[in-house]
Amino acid sequence: MVNSNIKIFSGQQTKYLTQKIVDSYGIPLGKTFMSTFSDGEYRPGYEETVRGKYVFIVQSTFQPTDNLFELLLMIDAARRASAYKVVAVIPYFGFARQDRKDKPRVAIGAKLVADILSAAGVDRVITMDLHADQIQGFFNVPVDHLYASAIFIPYIKNLGLENVAIASPDTGGTKRANAYAKFLKTEMVIGYKLREKANEVSEMKIIGNVEGKNVILVDDIVDTAGTLVKAANVLIEKGAKSVRAVITHAVLSGPAYERIENSKLTELIVSDTIPLKKESKKIKVLSVAGIFADVIKKVYNYQSISESFL
Repeated sequence: MVNSNIKIFSGQQTKYLTQKIVDSYGIPLGKTFMSTFSDGEYRPGYEETVRGKYVFIVQSTFQPTDNLFELLLMIDAARRASAYKVVAVIPYFGFARQDRKDKPRVAIGAKLVADILSAAGVDRVITMDLHADQIQGFFNVPVDHLYASAIFIPYIKNLGLENVAIASPDTGGTKRANAYAKFLKTEMVIGYKLREKANEVSEMKIIGNVEGKNVILVDDIVDTAGTLVKAANVLIEKGAKSVRAVITHAVLSGPAYERIENSKLTELIVSDTIPLKKESKKIKVLSVAGIFADVIKKVYNYQSISESFL
């Protein structure tokens, strides 16, 4: 029997994932509309009642501003239509790389987005693999921070690789890589990179021994793939038998696809929090829909979600 008290809706750019989530949950996708004015201004809305309902709105904020603003408008529309609770499900949380002031006179974009979501009236946020854990503290509402390791670790195990080493492409990702290494009971190595400007790595060094090992790079975001490809090439030069990468959010902008195709990576494994712009023989996509469907069900039923964390 379909539960009529819960409604799951989708932003325009995340319907590919939301449809998989509702299929896994076992309820139909909520009906929405999008009207657009001639100057490009858009107005989303709901084609069914949400009065007194538990409303979940799924929207990744890649290409961040349009998708983020659509999410904000949908939250506001649900609030004004008397929804009981409004939960923002943000598989990929855009602006997360702006989590601190790393130089003078810059914004902390992640905090600003958290404040805007709260101002719009969100009651809860469900997201995955934030760029920095402390972003949860930017919110004054509950945040369920999920991890794609729940799908990646079984995949890694099924590869049946021997002599595995987990690697972080930079020092900022050591905590994430260490968690994978502990769970898989493997060694860990670290990449140390020097940047002359954003999105461009000038030099990379590897801390640790990779001779004869099957290395798996772990990270949260792959954008232009400069760091990833540089790390893979250096690891092979240092004697690694093979290099794979497990990365949650496939932003893949600019020359990323070309770099991956021409790199020494055996495989890039990503989730579907962001849709691929094009297919690649080197890219394997695993779905996180089941994880989100399970957590949505538990949140609605006021059940613990701690067992969902791997």
